[in-house]
Amino acid sequence: APVVTAQHAVFYIYDSSGESHRLSLLASYAYERPADMGKRLELGQGLVGQCALEKQKILLSNVPADYVRISSGLGSSAPVNILILPVVFEGQVKAVLELASFERFNPTHQAFLDQLMEGIGIVLNTIEANMRTEDLLTQSQSLALELQSRQEELQQTNQELQEKARLLAHQNVEVEQKNQEVEQARQALEEKAEQLALTSKYKSEFLANMSHELRTPLNSLLILSDQLSKNPDGNLSPKQTEYAKTIHSSGNDLLMLINDILDLSKIESGTVVLDVGELRFSDLHNYVERTFRHVAESKGVDFTMDVDPNLPRALTTDSKRLQQVIKNLLSNAFKFTHHGQVSLGVSIVRDGWHPDNESLNSAPAVLAFSVTDTGIGIPAEKQPIIFEAFQQADGSTSRKYGGTGLGLAISREIARLLGGEIGLVSALGAGSTFTLYLPQNFVPPKIVRRQAARRTPAASKPQTVTESVVLEEPSHLSTYMDDDRNSLQAEDRRLLIVDNDLGFGQIVMEAAHKTGFKGIATPSGAAAIALAQEVQPHAILLDISLPDIDGWRVLKRLKNDLSIRHIPVFVVSTMDRIEQGIKLGAQGILPKPISTADKLERFLIDIRELVDRGERSLLIVDSNEGSRSTLANLLGGLQVQVNSVGTADDCLSLLRRTPVDTIVIVPHASDTAVADWAEQIMKEARTIPRQALLYADRSDASAEDMERWSRLAQEYGLSLVESRPQLVDQAALALCVPLRKVDEPLRQMIRGLHDPSPVLAGKRVLIVDDDIRNIFALTSILERHDVITVSAETGRDAINLLHAAPTVDIVLMDIMMPEMDGIDTMRAIRQSARFRDLPIVAVTAKAMKGDREKCIEAGAWDYLSKPVDPDQMLAVLHAWLTV
Repeated sequence: APVVTAQHAVFYIYDSSGESHRLSLLASYAYERPADMGKRLELGQGLVGQCALEKQKILLSNVPADYVRISSGLGSSAPVNILILPVVFEGQVKAVLELASFERFNPTHQAFLDQLMEGIGIVLNTIEANMRTEDLLTQSQSLALELQSRQEELQQTNQELQEKARLLAHQNVEVEQKNQEVEQARQALEEKAEQLALTSKYKSEFLANMSHELRTPLNSLLILSDQLSKNPDGNLSPKQTEYAKTIHSSGNDLLMLINDILDLSKIESGTVVLDVGELRFSDLHNYVERTFRHVAESKGVDFTMDVDPNLPRALTTDSKRLQQVIKNLLSNAFKFTHHGQVSLGVSIVRDGWHPDNESLNSAPAVLAFSVTDTGIGIPAEKQPIIFEAFQQADGSTSRKYGGTGLGLAISREIARLLGGEIGLVSALGAGSTFTLYLPQNFVPPKIVRRQAARRTPAASKPQTVTESVVLEEPSHLSTYMDDDRNSLQAEDRRLLIVDNDLGFGQIVMEAAHKTGFKGIATPSGAAAIALAQEVQPHAILLDISLPDIDGWRVLKRLKNDLSIRHIPVFVVSTMDRIEQGIKLGAQGILPKPISTADKLERFLIDIRELVDRGERSLLIVDSNEGSRSTLANLLGGLQVQVNSVGTADDCLSLLRRTPVDTIVIVPHASDTAVADWAEQIMKEARTIPRQALLYADRSDASAEDMERWSRLAQEYGLSLVESRPQLVDQAALALCVPLRKVDEPLRQMIRGLHDPSPVLAGKRVLIVDDDIRNIFALTSILERHDVITVSAETGRDAINLLHAAPTVDIVLMDIMMPEMDGIDTMRAIRQSARFRDLPIVAVTAKAMKGDREKCIEAGAWDYLSKPVDPDQMLAVLHAWLTV
């Protein structure tokens, strides 16, 4: 083989990453440029990198003298050739060999070196493989040691897991046993819950049946004894009328006991409906004075009332329930006090109630109603039980004081319903103080909790009872769409929507929500009347086309009921009868179809502004100054703002700058231009719907004048009133003033106009009842008002009688009757087109949840509960017989 006389050779070894490593093969020689030693060359960088990239040898001839020098111990010289060779193995560059020689590399040399490169490639690959093998062996040994260590750890862990598995298996057995016990306990609880539900159902049914069975004979007893005590024929002696009064009083006591038992049952079952509204402290003061002043005088006990002068004008609560609690507490105080005094104090307090009562804790202001007496007192050991039903401090058979022991139990439950509680401080022989804590603004109780009363000595803080109950929805009457009746709060604006068009009702409900109202919806006219009485909405949106009762009749019925006629009613109708609606008492008319949702929302915003404005305003237009002043003083008793002017121009000027709800125009015989007045005023008034009254006193006008005023009223859409009582009544109706807020003289004036006797005279009433005593009692009342009565003792007889004598004006229908009850009878009557518009009033004991709903769905237009109150029955008959 040819010999290459090379003085120096350098290997550039390339690894798999493409990086080069420079190695000197001849240690005895060195470059004259030591700075180049250890330099890394990338693929394609320089000649070496280019050789590695192209895998081709590179031969340099005529190398410059200063390029590189080959040195030995004797001397140095520049090489003649430089040959750069790639070391390739299986197509992969393993290294690059750079040779420098003083002689030229001939083809033989190059062929030899080419073959040598193959061998060097094999050697380098073998070395690399051996190195990898050694590395892998080292790693394998390391991994073997680690694996052995891990195996030992796994063995230990496995042993621990086996132990835990044994423990887990043991625990699983215990858990399964406990699950079986829990399942058995759950099944037992479910069985007990079903038994309790069944017991509760039986209890409710028993109370309902008991209510009916007791109230049925009590109904006739109370009615007839009341009639006897009044002695209308004057044929009874004073002693006999006293006997009748005693019977009536005893019957009322029995009725109160029945009501107490039913009240307690309803409260415990969560079916009590609260009527939350504003109660002025002055009204409460007057109620207590009227009720207990004569009691104090008859017992010779001092009675004082201490009302904090810093109290607000009113509080928001259920006034009827609050009065019931105060009456119970004061009645007990007078009952157990024989000398000394009884006092009622009302003040704002900051503590004293149980710390867990969230309704009181979250209230901005808490009121304390304290009833203090100097009576016998209650021993400490008896205090925990007196709030329980049928429990008294002295429960022996020889007790000195009577009573059922229900008063305090009911008072405690009512206090919880109102978001408050009752506290007690008492000591034997030192009197007692019962304190009712209530939030100034009603807050529905949120926590259901029952805690026994604590024993409290006289010197410590009052004991409190802190159970709260969940309020039921404000109405049992069914709804044909989702509404807000289950989420009503005292502060909500309530809108009653009466419309049988489900799609339009939903649109109105959405608009009501956008304008700040909570909506209650019904498609039924009868249900609307009941809901108006039950929910007391702030406004009513009434459609005229209803499936059960003509909408105009519903409007008349609403406005003939003194308890609800103050609620503003807005008629929605496709019929253009605006004047008729206004004359019947509607506050406005919304014609169908409604072109845009904005128009509906604007209409509801106007209603909201009317509701929020509160105070109503009235304008008197009267050219006579004396008459004007007299009427202003009279109508001021309606508790409204009264303005008065003497000319039409003054009236128009005031209308343009001041909101006015109702206008009263007073014509006189000397007023020749009153027609022009009316035309100008009504033209201006039509920009905002207002009711206008034309007051022409018949006693001061001739027949010719009255005829002229009547034509004038008809021409300009005015309501003609002919006397002061009528003026007061129509003004109160137009202004939507609640009767309770009217001054007492005007209140009596309005009630006198609504005397049922003239309306009832000559009317034919069908009484359907299986108890002849009730028929006799109701007949005896109605006949005194010249009512013609017919009766039937079964539902089938009632239907036959109606077909035989269809001139019946109204039906009083008892619900609980054998064979064919009142519900089935009403359904059968309504199936006949002849009796579609016949008023039917259901008469039953109002004890079971849903009674009124069932009656209305069966076709009743109204509802009376037994024992029937004669005045209420006459008012209901009057309301329906005048529509």
